[in-house]
Formats: sequence, structure tokens, C-alpha cells
Amino acid sequence: MRIVFALVLLIGLGLAGAAAYLAQQTFSALEAELAQARRNNVPSIELIGVAVATKQLIFGKYLRPGDVKLVAWPKANVPAGAYTNMEQLLGGEGAEPRAVLITIVKDEPVLPHKVTAFGVDAGVRSRLAPGMRAFTININISTGVSGFLQPNDRVDIYWTGSDGSKTITRLILEGVRLIAVDQVENSDVTRTILARTVTVEVSPQTVAELTQAQQTGRLTLSLRGAEDDALTGLFEVDQTDIIGNEVIAVEVKPVCTLRTRKGSEVSWLRSPAPKNKPRLISNRFV
Repeated sequence: MRIVFALVLLIGLGLAGAAAYLAQQTFSALEAELAQARRNNVPSIELIGVAVATKQLIFGKYLRPGDVKLVAWPKANVPAGAYTNMEQLLGGEGAEPRAVLITIVKDEPVLPHKVTAFGVDAGVRSRLAPGMRAFTININISTGVSGFLQPNDRVDIYWTGSDGSKTITRLILEGVRLIAVDQVENSDVTRTILARTVTVEVSPQTVAELTQAQQTGRLTLSLRGAEDDALTGLFEVDQTDIIGNEVIAVEVKPVCTLRTRKGSEVSWLRSPAPKNKPRLISNRFV
């Protein structure tokens, strides 16, 4: 019996091994056929190295070799202007570093508009459009929208002062872009800034106008919505536009005056006169 049992066991093991070998050969053949089909039907994709951030790079940071790396990128889909070698982005030996202008997240391609030229920091001057100037306006909590202003916001500017006869408030500029709030130039900031100054981007002529306005009155800022491009047109208001005007009757009480002379001395005696109806003697605006 033992010999028969051993013989059956050996036959079973042999059949199992043969089945496994046959299955392996079958799967190998199928994989080879699929690989050949892919090579025949799918064109090869040409790849090229593209510089991407190895971590989040915030505004103002100088680029260092460890901040970027090259990754394989489909050549047909490389973003316009992307850097395809490290020397192009970081410069050769001894080159001044570039600075980050817009926050770059991890694995995002580094593009020219997000970094400065070699040796240029990410200061206010890098944010100014050609022909424009930076001008600083003094503000406080009441004139600066209670700390809600951030770089790249757009504001309307109002001037309050005297026109010689009355106090007026006039809208003098619309949709002015802020390039800095206090010393903060990063538009990605999320905290509230209780600023004392804001820096705006304006033309040289507007610099002169704002200088006069700031010296002769008070400037107030009004924050615009992110997508609000509508222009209301310049206008002004005074106190009568707010509370209107009213004619007030002023009652004048008559007085009787008696003049007496004693020698060279003259004296005057006043006494209330009989009551009569009030009469209008002047108009007063309130």
C-alpha cells in the first residue's frame, strides 16, 4: 500500500508541475503579444527635462540649487517659457540668484514670469508697469478699509477738503492697484494687515495730483471687488447733499431804549418791548 500511495503522489506532483509550466509559458506568450501590439499601435512619447519646484517657493525667496529639479516632461506639452536645464534657470558659477515673484507650489514648473532676472530682488520696482510710478499714501483704520487691504487689491481714492467756501468729498481716482501694504509686497499673505501706508501704481501726473491732495486734505480708500471693473465717473458731495437744508425762523425780541442826559453825561436804559409775532430775518443752512 505504501508503494502505491507513493507512486500516486509522485504522479500528482508531476502533473501539477507540468500544468504550472504550461500556464507560465502561456502567460509569457500573451505578454509578449501585448507588448508587441503596444509597440505597433502606440507611438513613442518624446520626453524632455523641465525645471520644477522641489517644495513650495514663496514670494521674495531667492532660488537655490536645492529648490528646483529636472523632471521628464512630454516635449509636446512643455509649458511656454519653461526652463529645460539648470544653468538656464540658476545661471553659471558665480551668477546672482533669481528671486520668486509669485508663489510656486511643489512640482510646479518654474516659468519666467514667476521669477526675476539674475541678481534682481522681488521689490516694488519689479511690480511696476512701464511708465508707471510708485506713490505712498498715509492711511489709518478709518481711511484704509479697516485692515482688509492686501497687495494687488484695487481701490477708489476719495479726497476730503475745503473748496474755499465749504467742505467737500470728491472721488478723484478709480481702480488704482496696490503694489504694497506697509512693507508687505506679497499678494499671497492671508493675515490681516493694520497698515499705516499703502503704495499705489499711478502715472507721473497722478503722483503730482495725489501729492497736492494729500497736502491739502485727507485721502480715503474704498476697496473694489475682485471682478469689479465698472467706472462710476468722478463726483463730489458736500454737507447739504447728506442732510439737506432748512429755512429756520429766528425770533427777534424787540427792546425799548430810553436816552437821558444829565449835564454832559448821557445814559441809556433798555426795557422789554410789548410782545409781538416772530419775524423772519435770515436764512440759515444746516
